[in-house]
Amino acid sequence: MASVWTNHAGNIAELVNSNKDTQAHLYLEQMMLFPVDVQDQIIDKISRLEHCTNEAVAEIIQQHSTMPLR
Repeated sequence: MASVWTNHAGNIAELVNSNKDTQAHLYLEQMMLFPVDVQDQIIDKISRLEHCTNEAVAEIIQQHSTMPLR
C-alpha cells in the first residue's frame, strides 16, 4: 500500500471514528481526488469497517482512486 494513502487514511479514519463526517468530506475535497458521491461511498465503507485500521482505510481509498481499464 502506498505510504501516501496510509498517511491520509489515518487522518480520515480519525475523523470518521469521531463522527466528524463533514470534516472527513472536507478532508477528501482538499485532496481534490474524489467527487462528493465517491466521498460518500468512501466514508460509508470506512464507517462499516469492523476494525478501522490505517491499512483498511488506505485500501478503500485506493479502490476508489484506481481508474478502471477499458
